[in-house]
Amino acid sequence: MTESVMGYEIEESKAFVETFTLEPKGAGALDGLRFAVKDLIDLGGHKTSCGNPNWRDTHPVAAANAVCVDQLLFAGAECIGKTITDELAFGLNGENFFYGTPLNPKAPDRVPGGSSSGSASAVACGKVDFALGTDTGGSVRVPASNCGIFGMRPTHGRISVAGVNPLAPTFDTVGVLACTYEVLANAVTVLLARDIPSNVEIRAVHLLEEAFATCDAEVSDALAGPVDMIKDVFPGRVREASLRDIGEAASESGLKGWYHIYCHLQWAEIWSCLGAWVEDTKPEFGPRTRVNFELVKNMDRDTAVKAVRQRELYFSLLQDFLGPNDLLCMPTAPMLAPIKGTLGGDRTVGDYYPRTLSMTAIAGIGRLPQVTLPVGNVEGVPVGLSLLAGQGRDTFLLAAAQLLMSKCQRR
Repeated sequence: MTESVMGYEIEESKAFVETFTLEPKGAGALDGLRFAVKDLIDLGGHKTSCGNPNWRDTHPVAAANAVCVDQLLFAGAECIGKTITDELAFGLNGENFFYGTPLNPKAPDRVPGGSSSGSASAVACGKVDFALGTDTGGSVRVPASNCGIFGMRPTHGRISVAGVNPLAPTFDTVGVLACTYEVLANAVTVLLARDIPSNVEIRAVHLLEEAFATCDAEVSDALAGPVDMIKDVFPGRVREASLRDIGEAASESGLKGWYHIYCHLQWAEIWSCLGAWVEDTKPEFGPRTRVNFELVKNMDRDTAVKAVRQRELYFSLLQDFLGPNDLLCMPTAPMLAPIKGTLGGDRTVGDYYPRTLSMTAIAGIGRLPQVTLPVGNVEGVPVGLSLLAGQGRDTFLLAAAQLLMSKCQRR
């Protein structure tokens, strides 16, 4: 990588909280690659600000690297800095009140998506080959889609979160954003400590009807060609599927039901993890983050107890529906990246958050791995298409997506 890839200098990308060099500690699959780390993940000797100056000032310097960072350094990669995140990772838009909005180079007037905004920007601007992000409710998948790059959320619990500040622990994962599919696969397999199988048999690719139906027409139109390619690559194995096929209970409220289960449980966990610090420190928040924490503080926690039971039901239904050689296919996000400054300070205004989270919640509730592929665009604005696999089938998913991308590139 050079400092002028795509014409953007590091300062122009606005992706970094700070830059420095952590040399590789070993050699391996990531030799010669550079990466950046979301400022929610510890780097020894550096402060982890979590996107908020008050958090930075009330916490000590990290004593050691997060385990996931050391895995990459020992595999030969070089770290060049820490990237901007939405405050406390509580957001999907990528606009940070204190640190600014990282550049979305494919659509400079639009948000990069969050909360792994700086990681997505650093990759898309060509400053690094890949970057670490975290994904609780879409914080790797959405910015990858918005910025036209590759991104993966792994099966929950498969990649170490030691040294990663928690948001909602039963959903939190460490994910990867990358410039190419090969780099994505190499970095993820290092973190998973497992190799991609050389041959995979795809039994079925399920196109989730409700996910495509909830999208804006321009997004659906942009993905029509890529979906046709999937049908060509996997002839006779692509089929329409609905939430009813997963289970009647999973379809009663449509995708909104998945959204409500996710939000009720996530909000309760956020306040359990961060509420004591908020109450004790009384930090300054940006307007949107302040509203978010007022919502989680004042929620009826009885709803979280009910949500746990519903989540386990939905999880079981997904387990039964998705066979070991099955894929679920859906748009990564239902609309194009919003124009900067249009989302306001209240997540309850408009439908961006509920529509997006209703789709990203599926992987969270199912503890499923999901990869987003930059295969569509609307007048140059990126649109991602996602593949999901069964719980623990991360390397199968990588192999299937690799097969799809290799065949599409030869067309």
